Amino acid sequence: MRALVTGGAGFIGSNLVDALLARGDEVTVLDNLSTGRIANLEDARARGAELVEQDIRDAAAVAKLFERVRPDVVFHLAAQIDVRRSVADPVFDARVNVEGTINVLEAARGTGVTRFVNTSTGGAIYGEGRILPAPEDHPVAPEAGYGQSKFAAEGYCELYSRLHGLSTVSLRYGNVFGPRQDPLGEAGVVAIFCGRLLERSRPTIFGDGRQTRDYVYVGDVVEANLAAGATDLDGPINIGRGEPVSVLDLVTALGRLEGRDLDPDFAPPRPGEVRDIHLDPARARAELDWRPRVGLEEGLERTLASLR
Repeated sequence: MRALVTGGAGFIGSNLVDALLARGDEVTVLDNLSTGRIANLEDARARGAELVEQDIRDAAAVAKLFERVRPDVVFHLAAQIDVRRSVADPVFDARVNVEGTINVLEAARGTGVTRFVNTSTGGAIYGEGRILPAPEDHPVAPEAGYGQSKFAAEGYCELYSRLHGLSTVSLRYGNVFGPRQDPLGEAGVVAIFCGRLLERSRPTIFGDGRQTRDYVYVGDVVEANLAAGATDLDGPINIGRGEPVSVLDLVTALGRLEGRDLDPDFAPPRPGEVRDIHLDPARARAELDWRPRVGLEEGLERTLASLR
């Protein structure tokens, strides 16, 4: 099978590329390397993956690449992922996450792609958790441009299904963490805290640390992508553990792994970030036969090991 992964040099995308190669796919990566890293694809390129350095905002370049590669399945992970930047510059955020997604959808439609797996977000779309754990029909109330742009991108995926018959699905991730993690993403706190732990310096907690998220290990998210790519399910599907974990819980768990107290500093909360959200993964269990297999402490231990 020919697979094309946008954002494939990034944290989640590069882990997905490795899994696609392991199952025997031909893999092309489209990434502008603004946050992705060539180093993440070192082994993948040695095994035959192709890296094409392009920006999804360049519709003509995206279309040309699709015409050449003619992928069977597209995993769309390229995005603007910084919540704070989406608040400061919502136009840039929309151009990447909405316009860029439309460009990729249009290229997929024009080249006979049979399956389009879109990366979305649970917490940032739902906003403050009114129903916990949050199901897919939770009220949509983003508190930052990032969540709004991701919701709009989902809408375009569903439009292309209705209008053009393109098979699409949107996976709404919890806070993904693991090896190769970028500190800019929603779960960037894990990467930052791991770095501070190894530097033996104090981490900073924004707010009181009691805010909760749904932390899910990157390997489990990769498995969800592979499962979604092999089905014809549509609409949004939550991908999370369904368990609330506070920032203080993270600090405690990391300290336990290292056998010492991290003693964090505290700073004012940041705008655009919700207080409490975790996801209901019931649809993923029932329809994708997907369950997270890696617990929080095991995932943190693997993440730390990858940084040593």
